[in-house]
Amino acid sequence: MGYDIERFVGYVNEGLLCSICRDVLEDPLQAPCEHAFCTACIHGWLVRHSNCPEDRQVIDVSLLRPLYRYMKNDLNRLQLHCRNREYGCEMVCSLESIDRHERECEYSQIPCSNAGCTVQIERRNLDGHLAVCEYRSRECPNGCGYTILSAEDTQHNCVAELRTELELLRSEMICRVEEAKHEMESRLDSQRRHMVQKESILQNEIEELKSQMSRMMSDVRSLMAAERQHRQELEQAELEKREL
Repeated sequence: MGYDIERFVGYVNEGLLCSICRDVLEDPLQAPCEHAFCTACIHGWLVRHSNCPEDRQVIDVSLLRPLYRYMKNDLNRLQLHCRNREYGCEMVCSLESIDRHERECEYSQIPCSNAGCTVQIERRNLDGHLAVCEYRSRECPNGCGYTILSAEDTQHNCVAELRTELELLRSEMICRVEEAKHEMESRLDSQRRHMVQKESILQNEIEELKSQMSRMMSDVRSLMAAERQHRQELEQAELEKREL
């Protein structure tokens, strides 16, 4: 359905009226024959018909297109009263900005936010209503901390509520202790695995160093033996030289 034409200030061009509901176009679509409709109106029409309601030309949902830009601009510039005019709002603004205004309008009728309360009240008066609403939440005046949500709750048993609260706190503490215990055990296991892994790596490195040292000692012994052999050969050569 479109916007009630009675809300608009001044003349509204015939081309900006829905061909079905005859109100000012809301979320408009245009057929190939250039007749314009509210989206909700034309979709509802095409459920039962397959032609344009104005000239009876065959149309399909897939053929519908957005309104021409110049027509959309003309539509957006139209001035109209807020829908809360009957409650006292005197705002007149463009169609383009009317939705934004009405979402924030102080004269809008909105439901009380307290659970169980069915009162509809103007937004500007909501704070005053919440302060006295019988469904408002408040703490027990006896100091037990219980949140009173309705008139029946004022007769609650403070001792029972405190006992329940204590049990809840105890359960929560036990859960937290268990969580901390599991987390600590997990960390210790992780550190233990890491240390075992490091120990294995260090042991492998030590074995590799021992192997390298053994090879070096063997090479040293071989070099020393070769040196002794070389010295003996030199001494033998010296003796032979003297004999000659």
